[in-house]
Amino acid sequence: MLAALQNAAATPRVVMGRRSTHTPQQLRELILDAAQEIIDAEGLAGLSAREIARRIAYSPGTIYNMFDNLDDVVLHVEARVLDALDKRLCTVLQDGAHADSAARLAHAYLAFTHEKPRLWNLLFEHHLPADVPLPAWYQQKLEGLMGRVEETLAPLFAPGREADRQRAARVLWAGVHGITSLSTADKLSVLTSESAERFIDDLVGTYLAGLRCGLALGEKVKA
Repeated sequence: MLAALQNAAATPRVVMGRRSTHTPQQLRELILDAAQEIIDAEGLAGLSAREIARRIAYSPGTIYNMFDNLDDVVLHVEARVLDALDKRLCTVLQDGAHADSAARLAHAYLAFTHEKPRLWNLLFEHHLPADVPLPAWYQQKLEGLMGRVEETLAPLFAPGREADRQRAARVLWAGVHGITSLSTADKLSVLTSESAERFIDDLVGTYLAGLRCGLALGEKVKA
């Protein structure tokens, strides 16, 4: 009896319900909930249409009635992750951009990656076939996230230098991403005994100081 109870407790939660009560939108959410739970527990390697179907008590064919393919399911799980990250970054900026906003965004990003590492890694592990472009809606979410970083850098760039601001935001965030990747993979200690937070402060502070020097130099040249 004890063994039976232990086995039952170890069995993944199955979302049940009368099929007639599920609207198409509800069914899509059930599929995405199950896919997200699987990835969070087992990573992308554990995901399959059969396992999703088993958890929601539908046939695998139902998944393909709701989504184009398994890649489409994964993209929509990624969209949830991007939306959650965007919400976190917006919370940091809710009072507007300040002098330390870029560092605060970076620290929020680091914290986010450590909370759900498998879901965060999904954004970089999952690749569409070479001939399949990212959907426009997905690209818009990425651009929106970069827009948060650009917002913190806006005071350092004069009107007309939007392209420079966009590039600077991406350069800075690529560096922050590198630190967070090493930290989440528990590999930063191979390089240093310093914390990821300290590395982020050094990177953001040094980069912003360089941007400010460039701005000051440009103003002197104009004068």
